[in-house]
Amino acid sequence: MTPQDDKTVALAPLAGVRVLDLSRVLAGPWAGQLLADYGADVIKVERPGAGDDTRAWGPPWHGDPADRAAAYYLSTNRGKRSVAIDLADPQGAAQVRALARHADVLLENYKVGQLAKYGLDPATLSKDNPGLIYCSITGYGQDGPYAHAAGYDFAIQATGGLMSVTGEKDGTPGSEPQKVGVAVSDLFTGVYSVTAILAALLERGRTGRGRHLDAALLDVQVSMLANQASNYLVGGRTPRRMGNAHVNILPYQVFATRDGHLVLAVGNDGQFQRFCEAAGHADVAFDPRYASNPARVERREELVPVLATWLLERSTAEWIALLEPRAVPCAPILELPEVFRHPQVVARGAQIERDGVPMVASPIRFDGERAVADRRPPHLDEHGDAIRSALARGDGWPAA
Repeated sequence: MTPQDDKTVALAPLAGVRVLDLSRVLAGPWAGQLLADYGADVIKVERPGAGDDTRAWGPPWHGDPADRAAAYYLSTNRGKRSVAIDLADPQGAAQVRALARHADVLLENYKVGQLAKYGLDPATLSKDNPGLIYCSITGYGQDGPYAHAAGYDFAIQATGGLMSVTGEKDGTPGSEPQKVGVAVSDLFTGVYSVTAILAALLERGRTGRGRHLDAALLDVQVSMLANQASNYLVGGRTPRRMGNAHVNILPYQVFATRDGHLVLAVGNDGQFQRFCEAAGHADVAFDPRYASNPARVERREELVPVLATWLLERSTAEWIALLEPRAVPCAPILELPEVFRHPQVVARGAQIERDGVPMVASPIRFDGERAVADRRPPHLDEHGDAIRSALARGDGWPAA
């Protein structure tokens, strides 16, 4: 496929918004990248010499050995400028305060209270910039008995209940709690933070006042439990791991086929009827024991083995060809090379390049066009000289 190139960038709904990104690793940088994609001018402040921790999280690497970048870092820092500043140095802290005076948004994910030592806490910075929207991202939040504990996505998936409902059910091979294959607590926290920042920017347009936003990975993870949390709170029963099956819907899981696997995602009784007809067992859909979703869920243990024998009669491709025209939701399970060759992924322009760096575009389209920053992820301190010179001249926020 041919990735979307740099010339397609045309949208900047957040043009003029200035973001000071003091965050590292994933949740904060993910929020900063989203804001940059939407047109904000994002300055990323990094540790001299080392930079963001993810710069060293390789292999794989991109670029030559003298100036290589970890793929992890590249995934979450598009569209930013980089300046290396030592916050513990009084001069460095003064430089960050100077930037904050002219910023609209500040992102940080330091331990609770740590930035107060350098005069970079929200109370101090808001005195010079009452309109500053200061977003603090931590593992457990700004208060409570765990406020000062370090929070990592893996630990949050465990503590927040996600791992208790992820993985094969007890008694089956490989049955143990599992984390999700990407850092979803971090990523969701980044996205939730952006929604709160946009709400605060809209409010500031009316009031002129900023906000201190408290974004906690644990809070987000508990919120993300969605129907599983509601099932527990309403039903009073502790949800258990069910592998790829759905606790509330059936059939809604992975089935083995003659040559592989198929996701079958039947969401209503009409779809179940069409599935049974396609499989040559129309009578099952009208059997009172299985005709409704609640009945099917109640008889899960007896129905699933029957359906499993049906699925083994055809290949994955044959089932898809049979079910898709009948509007029965199903899908193959693709590995990443197949994902990026998928005709819909190609048609939607999900893979892009910036100065030769391959990456995934922001998923949202505005009037049919994606808003994606036109600047590749920066090298460490790539824009440092220009930013420090502008600060020394008293220019305020350095021009991009």
